[in-house]
Amino acid sequence: MIGSLRGVVVDRPAVGEVVIEVHGVGYRVSVPAGAFAALDPGAGEVLLYVHTHVREDAIVLFGFLDAGERQCFEALLGAHGVGPSLALAILSSLSPAALAAAVLEDDVGTLCTVPGVGKKTAARLALELKTRLDVPSLGGGPSVVGAVGGTGRSVHAEVRAALGELGYGAEEVRAVVESLPGEGTVEDLLRAALRQMARVS
Repeated sequence: MIGSLRGVVVDRPAVGEVVIEVHGVGYRVSVPAGAFAALDPGAGEVLLYVHTHVREDAIVLFGFLDAGERQCFEALLGAHGVGPSLALAILSSLSPAALAAAVLEDDVGTLCTVPGVGKKTAARLALELKTRLDVPSLGGGPSVVGAVGGTGRSVHAEVRAALGELGYGAEEVRAVVESLPGEGTVEDLLRAALRQMARVS
């Protein structure tokens, strides 16, 4: 199975597809809209994190600019009724942060903005992806930043850990957590952090 490709973009044969040449071999890779816009032929060496999808009649490569996006793609594939095309469409419309925020908030409306996703599919995705994306199911209890819960960690530490589990890097997590309000529940602060991540993405 191919897990990553490092090479140069030599062609974009169709919308959502690029050809990455690695040591003289061209690999045709399907990518989400954000990656397609960024991957111009001749732009220099690029690294794609790859999911290899094997079908009876073909082996299809799906490429992503970061490992977190690939993780979201694979989580989507595990959801009922979601195939590679729909998973790619979702990540073409929503960044991993926006998707995680929509799932955390049961925001069916945002999920319905994806072409091909109706209300029933969106509601099912919001439910299933909570566990597949490791989005915490948190209550809006009285915990505040500085208080220590049963896990022995402050609320900021809980938010930092949750963002890390969603695939965000230590530096971007640190910057976002430092900008959060001084008080609030874990759920509220995690939502605020994910909204900021979504805007940056």
